[in-house]
Amino acid sequence: MKTNLLVTGAMVVSLAAGLAQAADGPIQSAFVVLGDNGAAQARVVTTDGACPSVQIDGRAIAMTVRAAPGTLPLRTTRSTPELSKASEFAVTVCEAPLPRGKTASVGGRPLPLPVSDPKRIVVIGDTGCRIKTSDSAFQACNDANLYPFAKVAASAAAFKPDLVIHVGDYLYRENPCPAGNAGCAGSVWGYGWDSWNADFFAPGAPLLAAAPWAAARGNHESCNRGGQAWWRIMDARALKAGQDCIDPANDGVGDYTDPYAVPLGNGAQLILLDSSNALNNEIDPASPMGLKYRDMYAKYSALAAKTPYSIMVQHHPILAFAATEKAGAITLNPGNLSLLSIFGIGNPWYVPNSTKLLLAGHVHLFEQLSFSTTHPSQFVAGFSGTQEDIVPLPEKLPDTTAPAPGARPSAFSSWIDGFGFMTMERTGKESWSILVHDVDGKVVNRCTAQGKVSSCEIAQVKVPKPG
Repeated sequence: MKTNLLVTGAMVVSLAAGLAQAADGPIQSAFVVLGDNGAAQARVVTTDGACPSVQIDGRAIAMTVRAAPGTLPLRTTRSTPELSKASEFAVTVCEAPLPRGKTASVGGRPLPLPVSDPKRIVVIGDTGCRIKTSDSAFQACNDANLYPFAKVAASAAAFKPDLVIHVGDYLYRENPCPAGNAGCAGSVWGYGWDSWNADFFAPGAPLLAAAPWAAARGNHESCNRGGQAWWRIMDARALKAGQDCIDPANDGVGDYTDPYAVPLGNGAQLILLDSSNALNNEIDPASPMGLKYRDMYAKYSALAAKTPYSIMVQHHPILAFAATEKAGAITLNPGNLSLLSIFGIGNPWYVPNSTKLLLAGHVHLFEQLSFSTTHPSQFVAGFSGTQEDIVPLPEKLPDTTAPAPGARPSAFSSWIDGFGFMTMERTGKESWSILVHDVDGKVVNRCTAQGKVSSCEIAQVKVPKPG
């Protein structure tokens, strides 16, 4: 089905106004996250010390405290000590399992309930506003065109999805905005609630309210970055002492979590993997990191064996390219070497055979690859708000170029320096209509996926940037 979704500026303003009114009360955010086997859990972030009740078909279900307010001790981060600070959480995080029902709400806010066979899916990724001193990267968070996640979230919500997939990297306001920089002047920074709210929960509110979320963890949610809030608020698992990224001595636990599956109905499932601590170098399989990722892959394989069709969701793409430029020469960089070095042990396809579609982010663009070899198609949706990668990918890949050894591309599409989101509409047991939208919801490319094979109408999207 062809869709040309357009959200006007007036609609965005209306949505934002309604959400601002809702945030006047103690509840700062209310959403639904999907965990193991698709188990739905209501999450609430509130300035109250006590948790509200969830109303399911008029029946009250008590929420429990997942994380109490507090300021966590200053820990080592990716930044220097003078550019780091203790993370403050002046909010209570509440949770409750959501049984099946027809309606759900908390504090008068409707909560989206999961469906057994989601047919309309939104995919977003890399949504925060980048303020990073070591990179001299200071995105204009105060400009809705240069940091458009609020527009993207409103447009994606208007698609009326059954499910939202976030492929990771929610928080980018890591360091203070430099004096005299009008683009990010006054921005909060660090890894506490104020930064998470500014970067994700406030601008993303329309989409958080639209559908349940399958949320992948990105490298910006590793323990030495935004991992504390990830565990307190977003992760679908129970919050456990020692796995909460508070004490750096426990990062070997907090940086790794088991994969889990979310059923999609009709023999299909998502499998979410935590690649937050992956770098981009080959890993010694016998090293502590190698053993962690080998264990993750074994558990992933066991989940994949349960259904004939799986979609792998993780932050780092393994079968896609990133481009870098030095002295005018452009280099195409392959997929994540850390994951390829482990996933490729005895497996030239890198994933179980029943995995037929890969979703990732990390590279700040849209990208699609299909292969003449029996590798699954890869889609990258890291283009939903964070400062874009602007080194162009080629319109046609050189014949000898591969994102991983043995993976020969047969179809390739990209969109560089454009913000937006991706949608997937299920058209068959293993087939999808996949659309690429700009910030206003306008379709800029149309793709299809059937089993392991995918293609897009336009090889290289060229869309004028908004004025």
